[in-house]
Amino acid sequence: MRLAIAALLLAAAPAAALGQTPPQTPPLTPSETMTSTSQLPPPPVAEQRPHSFERHGITVQDPYHWLKDQSYPNVDDADVLAYLRAENAYFEAAMAPHRPLIDTLFQEMRGRIPEDDSSVPVRDGQYLYWWAFQPGAQYRTWYRRPVFSGGVPEQIILDETAAAAGKQYFRLGAMEVSPDGRYAAMLIDDDGSERFQLRIREIATGRDVETVTEVGIGQPVWTADSRAIVYTEVNANWRSYRARLHMLGQPAAEDRTLYEETENVAFTVGVGRTQDRRWIVIQTGENSSNETRLLPADNVLAAPVLIARRRPNIQYSVDSSHGKLWILTNDNHVNFRIAQASPERPGEWTTVIAGSDQVYLRGITAFRDHLAITERLGGLDQIRLRAYDGAERRIPFREASYTVGLGNNPEYAPAAYRLQYSSMVTPPTTYDYHPAANRLEALKVQRIPSGYDASQYVTERILVPSRDGRQIPVSIVYKRGFERNGRGRVFLYAYGAYGYATPPGFSTARISLLDRGYAFAIAHIRGGDEMGYQWYLDGKLDRRTNTFNDFVDVGRGLIAQRYTSAGRIAAQGGSAGGELMGAVVNQAPELFGAVVADVPFVDVVNTMLDDTLPLTPGEWNEWGNPITDAAAFRYMLSYSPYDNVTRQAYPPMLITGGLNDPRVTYWEPAKWNARLRAMRTDSNLQLLKINMGAGHGGQSGRWTRLREVAEAYAFVLTQMGAE
Repeated sequence: MRLAIAALLLAAAPAAALGQTPPQTPPLTPSETMTSTSQLPPPPVAEQRPHSFERHGITVQDPYHWLKDQSYPNVDDADVLAYLRAENAYFEAAMAPHRPLIDTLFQEMRGRIPEDDSSVPVRDGQYLYWWAFQPGAQYRTWYRRPVFSGGVPEQIILDETAAAAGKQYFRLGAMEVSPDGRYAAMLIDDDGSERFQLRIREIATGRDVETVTEVGIGQPVWTADSRAIVYTEVNANWRSYRARLHMLGQPAAEDRTLYEETENVAFTVGVGRTQDRRWIVIQTGENSSNETRLLPADNVLAAPVLIARRRPNIQYSVDSSHGKLWILTNDNHVNFRIAQASPERPGEWTTVIAGSDQVYLRGITAFRDHLAITERLGGLDQIRLRAYDGAERRIPFREASYTVGLGNNPEYAPAAYRLQYSSMVTPPTTYDYHPAANRLEALKVQRIPSGYDASQYVTERILVPSRDGRQIPVSIVYKRGFERNGRGRVFLYAYGAYGYATPPGFSTARISLLDRGYAFAIAHIRGGDEMGYQWYLDGKLDRRTNTFNDFVDVGRGLIAQRYTSAGRIAAQGGSAGGELMGAVVNQAPELFGAVVADVPFVDVVNTMLDDTLPLTPGEWNEWGNPITDAAAFRYMLSYSPYDNVTRQAYPPMLITGGLNDPRVTYWEPAKWNARLRAMRTDSNLQLLKINMGAGHGGQSGRWTRLREVAEAYAFVLTQMGAE
């Protein structure tokens, strides 16, 4: 069974955690609403060491270049480690007076999450599969039992708590149960580096019988006979470059390479399977171009079937049912079309659903009875079911703003389709949709032990004009009583990159802000794909600054519509959203009363010039290639947050990073922090926290990660206060 790891990771994230508000939240005391830098020891000052480089006739000064340990990914430079530890000590000193507030926030947030939370069981063949937390546990336990149990007790597949014992970090990256039900293939990361150990577990005994690789990644796939598994590996540059076949019981050294990407260093390799389980899928590509090969699941050593050769800026994905291939592609419309082809002539595509300016087609799953289409209309998620005779319907939802998607549906011919739904006021809800009766059945509404009354909260969706005349959607939630008098406090969040939308979903942690008088707003800025694929294209490459301008314009629009005023906006973003934070504080620092930048991608020029870094070649299509393209270099240099820090006042800032992060390397936040410290003209608080034993996602464990959210919210509250 394919356990939906994307859903697993989302469920583990504290900001998306389920649950809500205590009956009443005490206001902050005056001592909680400020941190005086005069009461702290002097902040660490990173030494400036002369370093510069020249590209395309331009010389760039980089005095903090030394913070990049030249032996990376090993970080053992004594000066580098001393600086990071000094910053962590300064963070602890600054937050020490507010530990009671952090504890209060953490207990509120924890109180909204069931200690014994569990998923709704999902059927795959003869078994039901689910996970559950034991009361107080940081990690899940994974279970199964026969569909017709006859009194057979549940069986533990993996106890994550036991597996994580004694480790600073633990993450289950993927799990796949073999078709015969005997084995589970699991990917485990115990340091945050995202180099996963692939283990094969015999479920009946709970014994790990093989370790296939130490550098696995992605989702493994079993062959139809359960005798072998297909998996992907990363190379020394942390690039997923090949798909391999491992035969159970054979030495891993004898594993056969089924496909290795040698043509384009920017392409990465992943594997999957079609919904009818007829084909194993091997895909290679990057964010705008790909190609796909199919292998028969019952004859994996056969010659792979190439669907279509890679073409610049053309994407496609493939599923299979009823002896046909179903293809989603943007080859002739920016919002994609759906086509069909035969496996014998896979490159001959016949349009089934044409591309549309209004409907953005995002995904297809080919079940036996329906082609399930995930799409977006007017910026809102939709699920359309299309029978193979052409009859179709959209599943109806009542709220004006929400997010919905297919849940875990491993079977080819389910009696009902599993869905996951939420809104900014509606807790995550697991539904089964019964197509024969056109009926939604609620299987689970996330329980909030401390209590939650949705009627006490209001959500709305507004449009804010950008400086170039576009209308930027903004999703907002607040507690009843929030007044639009220009004096409110707003917590503004966005991501805005890679075509990843930020859905207007539910968060239990967020309630701690709403109950203290904040409105929480999500800016659906260009760079995401909320309003269609062109919305994404309008925020990348030589249009990247649209993303930053949109966010600033949303802030000013919220002021114009009297939700707030300058200096009463808190902002947060992570990774590429951290780049956003860096750009907007350079552009309009006066708007923000506090900024949280998590694992921020801020040293853009240096990173995009270094093709030895894990992600750089694959990122050139997103940001541009400054090595070969002088115009791209100059444009990137014009907005790169690290390179554009100026001598001006900046808002209070909390910056985070991870020493083992392979996506945004630790020196990006460290260098940016150092330059900000040296250049800012104010005495506002600036903190850097580097997780010394974690990676891009911060610390592991549901309570540990939740405490990090509490720290971020406490930082905002102590800098901006509360109602």
